[in-house]
Amino acid sequence: MRKFCVAVAVLLGPLFLVFLYPYSTSAQQPAALVVEGGTLIDGNGGAPVRDSAIVIQGNTITAVSLKGKIAYPANARIINATGKFVLPGLWDSQVAYSWYFGEAMLNHGITSSIDVGTDEETAVPHRDSVLHGKVLAPRSYTGILRIGSTLNGATGFEMPLNTIRVPTSADDTRAIVRTVLNAGADYVIFYDGAMPLDYYKAGIDEAHKLGKPAFVRAYGPGIFPAQAAELGAAQLPHSAGIPLAIAKNPSQFRQGRDDRNELDKYGDMDDAKAAALVKTLVEHHVALVPTFMINYGGYPKNWDRYTAEAHEWFKDPNLLKYYRKEAMEAALAAYTNVDQGAVRERRLKGWENLKRFHKMFVDAGGHLIVSGNLNDRYVPGLELFQEMRIMIETGLTPMQIIQGSTKFASELVQKQDSLGTVEPGKLADILIVGADPLQDIDNLKKTDTVIFDGKVIDRSYHANYTTTFNPPGDQESPAVEGLPWVVALMKVGRGGGAAAEGAVPGPGRGAVAAVADPASSPQPAIQMFDPYIVTQSATPATVTVKGINFVRRSTVHFKGKPVPTQVVSPTEIRFTLDAEALRTAGRFEFVVVNPAPIAPLFTLGMWGTGSSNEAHLIVNYKY
Repeated sequence: MRKFCVAVAVLLGPLFLVFLYPYSTSAQQPAALVVEGGTLIDGNGGAPVRDSAIVIQGNTITAVSLKGKIAYPANARIINATGKFVLPGLWDSQVAYSWYFGEAMLNHGITSSIDVGTDEETAVPHRDSVLHGKVLAPRSYTGILRIGSTLNGATGFEMPLNTIRVPTSADDTRAIVRTVLNAGADYVIFYDGAMPLDYYKAGIDEAHKLGKPAFVRAYGPGIFPAQAAELGAAQLPHSAGIPLAIAKNPSQFRQGRDDRNELDKYGDMDDAKAAALVKTLVEHHVALVPTFMINYGGYPKNWDRYTAEAHEWFKDPNLLKYYRKEAMEAALAAYTNVDQGAVRERRLKGWENLKRFHKMFVDAGGHLIVSGNLNDRYVPGLELFQEMRIMIETGLTPMQIIQGSTKFASELVQKQDSLGTVEPGKLADILIVGADPLQDIDNLKKTDTVIFDGKVIDRSYHANYTTTFNPPGDQESPAVEGLPWVVALMKVGRGGGAAAEGAVPGPGRGAVAAVADPASSPQPAIQMFDPYIVTQSATPATVTVKGINFVRRSTVHFKGKPVPTQVVSPTEIRFTLDAEALRTAGRFEFVVVNPAPIAPLFTLGMWGTGSSNEAHLIVNYKY
């Protein structure tokens, strides 16, 4: 294999050193891209470098130097950034991602995100589809799910990657952590602070054994911020638990995750406790993601301006053709659903103390990571810039905010070797803006060019925008829908169909229910299935479904069409997908259909007409 070397410059203030960075020419290289003339703010926190030159080959930065000090590859495309400012692509670091955020985030220069563990089975396939160039969306690093103290109404039949998993012991916590990380998560998330302390100790230790970080919402009463730090938590989402931990009289406040407006607790801040906690957090390298936007709406300066900006943003007709109307309305409503009157006046002291605590943390060397907790209640892209302005109000410098949106965020998910700064060998995610963000952080909104994975993206909105695993019409539904309905159905008639007439003995298993072929069918229902992901293949794939009320002539319908089905028992059915069914990647619905007629008992009221609740199988790309 032949290799050539590209000159690589490392900038040291006004000086630079040139190194050689090898790249293979065993396959034809795409045309190089050169960004020249701009002032480089590389994410490392040093002085900006004027008249920089950045060479990109494929999706990799191969050279960083000064304009005129390095030869460019032949036929390179030149982007003239003279008078402009060049930075790493931005990160939004606490995101409940919805598929329709993708273009809006990229168009604002947000090239990576860190999710809050709400995407379940779709999380890793979506992330990998972006990393392999199948889908245009920000890089999406994921925790898949959240480990917490309550199921929040779950039935117990949920799939292994259900949004919330509730461990029953320290060993079970370890097992859940292994399940999450073996499924491909980039980190684990402990959703609240209400589990026993030994659960957190075991779970964080297990994550570290597997080389991954743990995020802990240390609200208490099981674990608080100092304990999370001592156990090795990488970050505290929402700066969770801090106001209670630094209150003079914490006994007057509720422990745990309450209404998340914790300004009354901050109003009771004890400066000595605050300084001690800052010292502990910094010594143990715990990052904070304070999410001012979602937790403290209405308190930042110029809130009316933020509201006007949100209304202005929703005007592009192509964007509105696919952006969910309900999400848009919720995003706009969030700006007016804020504290008023006496409540606001009482909490203003807490708002000032909150800002003061986070400034103390940064002044002590702590890493403050930037995110407003993007979800359907806020405007993607705009939410991040508004959070940055609040951080200016808190006393941070623009450079600290830029690092919290680039380098520090990449370190949080252990991607600092490939992302977060503009340096040779890093992936080419680059933002060019038209004015100096070190003079005014708002200048990050003046987007000129976004380079993502080495390509200049089209910063318009496209009416047909979609993604593979969360397409339009799919509102982040679970892998198996309607499980409360299934539980209710199990109580109706025939013991829920768990047994049928004519049970016969099975070898080594005792009595096994025979599969009946009744004159009129019961209503079928799906509880769970395995595997939940299959891969594009010429080889058929078989999926096993557990549920109730399956009969001899039950048939699985995949994407609306019957597929080969084997009924094993009244509670188990298998179906097979051929090469044609596995040709297209995506997230596809399937149901179990029982033959007509359906028994009158099951057609009354809510029970249905012989077609089960929907389930969703992922056909993943073959990489």
